[in-house]
Amino acid sequence: MSKKSRGNRQQVASVPRQEFIPTGQAGGGIESFSFGDPTPVLDGREILDYIECWANGRWYEPPLSLDGLAKSVRASVHLQSGIQFKRNQLEKMFIPHRLLSRQAFGQLAMDWLSFGNAYLEKRDNMLRQAIGLQPSLAKYMRRGVDLDSYFMVRGWRQEHEFARGTVCQLRETDINQEIYGLPEWLSALQSALLNESATLFRRKYYQNGSHAGFILYITDNAHNEDDINNLRTALKNSKGPGNFKNMLVYAPGGKKDGMQLIPVSEVSAKDEFNNIKNISRDDLLAAQRIPLQCLAVVPQNAGGFGSAKEATEVWMANELEPLQYRFEPINEWLGEEVIRFKEFVPTASS
Repeated sequence: MSKKSRGNRQQVASVPRQEFIPTGQAGGGIESFSFGDPTPVLDGREILDYIECWANGRWYEPPLSLDGLAKSVRASVHLQSGIQFKRNQLEKMFIPHRLLSRQAFGQLAMDWLSFGNAYLEKRDNMLRQAIGLQPSLAKYMRRGVDLDSYFMVRGWRQEHEFARGTVCQLRETDINQEIYGLPEWLSALQSALLNESATLFRRKYYQNGSHAGFILYITDNAHNEDDINNLRTALKNSKGPGNFKNMLVYAPGGKKDGMQLIPVSEVSAKDEFNNIKNISRDDLLAAQRIPLQCLAVVPQNAGGFGSAKEATEVWMANELEPLQYRFEPINEWLGEEVIRFKEFVPTASS
């Protein structure tokens, strides 16, 4: 069993080397500078130290922040939509049991897909007979140091220890530790955050009025200092709310190229935004192994993505059925067949 030591090791990012090259006289000249090669902050094998669990005396802490994973699920529309799509398909094929309702199984499946962990509590009557199965939110569950006890920890001194033998844990397999599971979409976490950052940047880009950004280059002697100040004030008032205003500049005797309007990477910024959104979307869907047709993604080409029916049937056979098998350990733990699914029958071709 691997446990993380309580050392005070810290990783310090290297500051890029800066090189200044003077090109003019002191006080009024122009200087150009270049940065050195970028150095990754998380470099080397030390990053694996953060994918282990350490014990606080009563339970093991998860290898990653579960609160951070919960927020990351909603960071990208494709990530959240993909998880909900899988949850809906599992809930659709699930056969309700007297101990486990369809709604309770939906919560169990949502925890499993979001965190790579799912916990089911067995509630007994006075005769120690099972009267119901209730999913416990995986975000707050912790596993004891003896590996047989479980705790629900909602905050400081807000903990509850479950009776031994009443909690069943389902965990996604991991190669670094055997205490908690990790979600299968973890490899696409950076893509989800990049997708979110691109959207937030684009929103601020439009709110600030920077999408109308340009350089106004004036070399005409026909403009005096008062004209320049008035023009500067008019340009400042055209940004933010109420932008896209028309502007009249009257310069009698001015030259043809005395005033030039140079756009600042408006088109390139738009294209880069679309590329980031598309690439990060493909990464998220590849990590979840979901066809584009199943998530109502609008095709950008004339041919489309192919038949949605065929893609769905292949996904049901290759992905959904193996996913259903991951819940069968509950039957072995309970000694009763509680987890059952309908058999998938492909629709006949017309």
